[in-house]
Amino acid sequence: MSDTGFYSLKAELPGGKVYDFADLKGKTVLIVNVASKCGFTPQYKGLQALYEKYKGQGLEILGFPCNQARCLLFGGQEPADDAGVAEFCTLNHGVTFPLMKKSEVNGDSTNEVYKWLKNEKAGLLGLTRIKWNFEKFLVDKNGNVVQRWASTTTPEGIDSEIAKIL
Repeated sequence: MSDTGFYSLKAELPGGKVYDFADLKGKTVLIVNVASKCGFTPQYKGLQALYEKYKGQGLEILGFPCNQARCLLFGGQEPADDAGVAEFCTLNHGVTFPLMKKSEVNGDSTNEVYKWLKNEKAGLLGLTRIKWNFEKFLVDKNGNVVQRWASTTTPEGIDSEIAKIL
């Protein structure tokens, strides 16, 4: 694997720790930009259900809280700090999958993971920008982005696609 591939990526966890994507080798990974004050926030429950259903078969889900306050499209829908995000997700949705440190998924300050994901798999009409919260990327066991879904596609709607590549 080249040093620019999926397994070379790292993301910052709350508290300054680093999540090393090399630890994901051989796993199927669903990456989602998330927010607590969004119309799609109930998808947290569906994501957690997928995680519980498939974790034992090699699925990992990574949540990237994103506020994007400067971006009119996102509307600043994740105003809490990292501790507040984690508390909200645990108490309200039972989330046990990893949540990264709050970061940006569009613009000049886009985190490295989303730069890579968007370069690998463009969205509708070839656009690379993330349109809204809860957009999803599916990465196979070899570190290839195999699918990208819009926010309107529910976790339940992608269950069969995940099952196929596990």
